[in-house]
Amino acid sequence: MDAGGWPQFRVRLMDKEKQELPEIPSIELLKEELAREESRYGFRRTLLSAAGVLVVAAAVAALLATRMFVLIQINGNSMDPTLKEGEIVFLRQTKEIETGDVIGFYFGGRILLKRVIGNAGDYIDIDNEGNVSVNGTKIDEPYLAEKSQGKCELEFPYQVPKGMVFVLGDNRAISIDSRIKAIGCVQEDQIVGKAAFRAWPVARMGIMH
Repeated sequence: MDAGGWPQFRVRLMDKEKQELPEIPSIELLKEELAREESRYGFRRTLLSAAGVLVVAAAVAALLATRMFVLIQINGNSMDPTLKEGEIVFLRQTKEIETGDVIGFYFGGRILLKRVIGNAGDYIDIDNEGNVSVNGTKIDEPYLAEKSQGKCELEFPYQVPKGMVFVLGDNRAISIDSRIKAIGCVQEDQIVGKAAFRAWPVARMGIMH
């Protein structure tokens, strides 16, 4: 073998070995990959942290809801058209009741919903056409679909006893309320709270005034 062939063979062998060696990534590529891994880890950590916060927030909200609100499904049509059968409302638990509020109160082992018309000491009058007056002044009732004296066992004018409120259903023709002696005026300790939010149906969802 002549001396001129050896160097050529050696060069070809070295070229083949170089082709088989794995490519070593650059420092820049390593830094980029490390940054991506750290970003993914940071995202997972943030996601887990956010999930934990949401779980805690949901637990706190549920606890507050049971202490501050009572969920009621409407049964019957005595508050129509303000509240219709099957609708779901939240009652905010409070004893701070004003005239015009729709309140829930305990009666016969269940919660009834009616509208406050008069407070203790007020004189209530309902004429034959269903017009309601409080202390001699006829009140405006835009929430009514139709006025009616309905079934009434009281003599008017009627004074609301101390520590009580006088309530009527918005569907005056059929509502059983303070006009009937079996129910009468509502004592303060019977009151659960007032209707604050309609949760169902979606089309009528919203804050109640």
